[in-house]
Amino acid sequence: MEPADSPTTRPIDALDRRILRALQADGRISNLKLAESVHLSPTAVLERVKRLTREGYILGYEARLNPARLGAGLLVFVEVLLDRTVQDVMDSFKAAVQVHDEILEAHLVAGGFDYLLKTRVADMAQYRRFVGDVIWTLPGVRETRTYAVMEEVKNSSRLAV
Repeated sequence: MEPADSPTTRPIDALDRRILRALQADGRISNLKLAESVHLSPTAVLERVKRLTREGYILGYEARLNPARLGAGLLVFVEVLLDRTVQDVMDSFKAAVQVHDEILEAHLVAGGFDYLLKTRVADMAQYRRFVGDVIWTLPGVRETRTYAVMEEVKNSSRLAV
């Protein structure tokens, strides 16, 4: 798949944006319903969706699950400060976070710490075990700060298109 800024891609137009908005709202929408909603033929919509996928505008589809129903109701953000910010330590850290399902996201950030992790576990007792067994054993970790979420005010992955 070519990146969205590849020379072989063309800028998206207003119709592409309507398609993307509709797919963000309902990733399971049928091609026929999508075509009706954007006032285009099903064949033309299908070709546009294929192109948007091929060019990297659409990365994939997934179901949004209820974490509380699945034993992962506690959302915790963790600031991680590495002992050294050299390439081999950062590469080892990045590889290590990939194998832990409790770590939903890991971001290298600018500021007073190196990585921000988004994690989900059942409760604070499980988080305490997770910190000791996983977070503090990740390569290069010198210091962490934990922020347990008391209330999720907004939770969305939708982009403004």
